[in-house]
Amino acid sequence: MPEDNQSTTLHFLDYWRVIRDRKEVILAVALLTIVTGTAYTLMAPKKYTATALIEVREDALDVDPFMDRQSARSGYNPFFLMTQEKIMRSRSVLLEVIRRLNLQRVWGADLNEDKSPISADLALEILGRSLRVEQDRDTVLMNIKVTSADPKRSAEIANEVANVYQERRLNLKRREIQRAIDAIGNELRKQQERVEEAEAELQRIRQERGISLIGRMGAAIRVEATRLNMLETERNAARVDMLVRKTRLEELENLEGRELMEAAAYLVPDATLATVRQHLMDSEVQLKLMLSTGVMGENHPDVLRLKGAVDELRRQLDSALAGLKAGLRTDYEVALQKFNALDEELQEIKRSDIEAEGEDYLPFNRAELNVQLQRDILTVMRARVTQTGIELEVPRTTVDIIEEAEAPNKPSSPLVALNIFLSVVLGLMAGVGLAFFVEYLDVSIKTVDEVEKYLGLPVLAVIPQQSRPLTEAGQSSGQGEAYRSLRTSLALLAREGGQKVFAMLSGGVGEGKSTTLFNLAYVCAEQGSRVLIIDTDLRRSVQHKMVGLPNRIGVVNVLTGEMTADEVILETGVPNLWMMPSGRLRRGSLGIMNSPRLKALLDQVRDKFDYVLMDSPPILGVTDAAILAGEVDGVLLVVQYRKYPKIISLRAKRMIENAGGQLMGSVLNNINIMRDDYYYYYHYTTRKYYGSTKHETDEDAVEV
Repeated sequence: MPEDNQSTTLHFLDYWRVIRDRKEVILAVALLTIVTGTAYTLMAPKKYTATALIEVREDALDVDPFMDRQSARSGYNPFFLMTQEKIMRSRSVLLEVIRRLNLQRVWGADLNEDKSPISADLALEILGRSLRVEQDRDTVLMNIKVTSADPKRSAEIANEVANVYQERRLNLKRREIQRAIDAIGNELRKQQERVEEAEAELQRIRQERGISLIGRMGAAIRVEATRLNMLETERNAARVDMLVRKTRLEELENLEGRELMEAAAYLVPDATLATVRQHLMDSEVQLKLMLSTGVMGENHPDVLRLKGAVDELRRQLDSALAGLKAGLRTDYEVALQKFNALDEELQEIKRSDIEAEGEDYLPFNRAELNVQLQRDILTVMRARVTQTGIELEVPRTTVDIIEEAEAPNKPSSPLVALNIFLSVVLGLMAGVGLAFFVEYLDVSIKTVDEVEKYLGLPVLAVIPQQSRPLTEAGQSSGQGEAYRSLRTSLALLAREGGQKVFAMLSGGVGEGKSTTLFNLAYVCAEQGSRVLIIDTDLRRSVQHKMVGLPNRIGVVNVLTGEMTADEVILETGVPNLWMMPSGRLRRGSLGIMNSPRLKALLDQVRDKFDYVLMDSPPILGVTDAAILAGEVDGVLLVVQYRKYPKIISLRAKRMIENAGGQLMGSVLNNINIMRDDYYYYYHYTTRKYYGSTKHETDEDAVEV
C-alpha cells in the first residue's frame, strides 16, 4: 500500500514538473486565448432573448359532459412533450409566424442594401436558428425562447410562435372531430338502410311461416310461447297445491287421540269440528268440577247425564276426524291427478314446440336477432354522433399561455464575464495540453532516473544551470558544492581502482564538459590535490581562457615532438593547479592525436600529479575523443539537461565502450534548479547545511 501511494505521488509530481518547466508556453497560449476571447466578446453584437411560457396539455375537454367516459388524460405519454417541441419548430408553424409578422420584409430591410424581402427559406433558416423550445423539468411547461438583435422583435416572435401553435392545436382537433362527424354520418345512413333491410326480411319470414305474435314488432311474443309459459305456470301451481295437501294428509294420519284433535284444529280450519271440540272440552271441565267438590258422586243423575254427553261428543269428534282424513285424502288424489294431467300436456306442447322451432321459428329467430343487432348498432352510432357534436361545441384548452414574452432590458449575449472566464479556462487547458504535447515530443534527458535507466550509468553529480568557472563565481557560490560532490564521487571511484587520468567527454557540442572539467580540477586543487588540466580539444580549446593563459604552445607541440611535456605545463595562478594548453594546431598537424604519442605524454605526467584531467572534443564529431577515451584511466560522460535526444548520449556511450574506454559515470549538467523540485531541494539543503564557505577552514573540508 505505501508503494502505491508513493507511485501516485511521484506521478503527480512529474505532471507538476512539466507544468513548471513549460509555464512560459502555458502562459503564452492562455494569454493569447484570453485576449482573443475578450476581443471577440467585446466586438460581438448584442443579442436579446425573450421567453414565452406556455402550458401544454394533451387533448381533453375543459368540462366533460359524459362523466362515464374514460378521460383522455388517464395515461401518461412520455413522448408527448418531445413531440410537441418538434411541432413548435416545424416548418408549417414557423412559416405562419413569418407570414403574420412579415419577417421576410423586416429581415430583408436589415440584410439587403436595397431593402428587398428575403426568401422564405432564408427567413425560415434565420428563425430556426434564433428559436429554442425547452421543457421545464418535471412539468408540462414549455419555454419558447427567441434571440434577436432587437428586443421588441424577439418578444413579438416568441408570442406569435405561442399563438400560432395554440391556434394550430385547437383547429387541428376541431378538424379531426368534424371529419369524424362526417364519417359517422355517412355510416349512419348506411346503417339505417341495413336496419330497414333486416326488418323487411323478418316480416317476410313471419308471413311465409305463419308465425303469430302478440304485441308490436320489436317487442312481439309468439302465441305458442305465451301458451307454453301459462301452462308452465299452472303446472307449477298444481304441483305446489298437491304437495301441500300431501303433507297435510301425512301429518294427520300419523296422529291419534287428543294429538289428532289438537292438530286438526290448526291443519284444517273446519267450523263444525271446532264447535264439537269446544263443547267436548267444556263438558269435560264441568264434569271434573262436579267430581272434585265431593257434593255429587259418581252415580248422581247430573254426573251420569254429563258423562253421557261427553261420550257422545267424543264419538262425534272421532267421526268428524275420520271424515276429515277421508276428505283430505280425496283432495290430495284430485290435486295429484290435476298435476299429472298438466304435466303431460306441458310435455306434449314442448315436444311440438321444439319441432316447430327447428322448422319455422329458427329462421325467424335469426332474422329477429339480426334486426335487434342492427337496431343496437344504429342506436350506438346515433348516440356517438350526438356526443361528438356536443364535444365539438364544448371548449377545450390544450395550450395555455402562462406568461407572454416581454422585451428584455439586458442582452443575453455576449456574456462578458462568462466568456472571459471560459477564455481563461480554455486558455489554461490549451496551454497545459500544448505543454504536455511538447513534453511528449521532447526526447532529451530530463531526470537523473532517465540517465540511470536509459544509459545505465550512475550520476556522479548534478550541475546547476548557468555555471561559470569558479575563478569567476568564487568558492562560496552555491554551484561550488555541486563540483565538490563530483570530486568526492570521483575520488571514491578512483581510490578503488587507482585511477589518476580522466577524460571529460560529451556526445554533442555545447553540453558544458569544458566548464565542468575546469571546476572539477579547481575543487580538487582546493582540497590540496596536485591537478593538471590537459586541453586536447585542439580545434576549439577554451581551458586557457578560464585562467588567462596564452595558447601559443601546448599539447600540439608535445605530440609533434617539438617540445617536452614539462616545457608546456604552465602555472595557472590557482594553488595546486597546472595546465597544459592545447597549443596552436597547424594545417599539417591533423592526425597527430594517435595512441603511441598520447600514451607517451600520459606516461610523462602520470606520476607527477594526483589528478590529470583531460578536456576533449565531442566524441560524435571528432575521432580524437575516441582515441583519448581508450588511453585514459576513466571517462566521465557529460549530459546536458534537455539539450539533445537521448539517442545522442546513448551513442556516445557506445562509442566510448567500443574504443575501450572505462566509463566511471555521468554528470547531468545545466539543471534549472528553480524549476525542478527535486534539484531545488538538493541545492537548497546543501547550501543550508554548508552555509557560506568564506569562513570554511581546511579542517571543515571533507578529504577522500
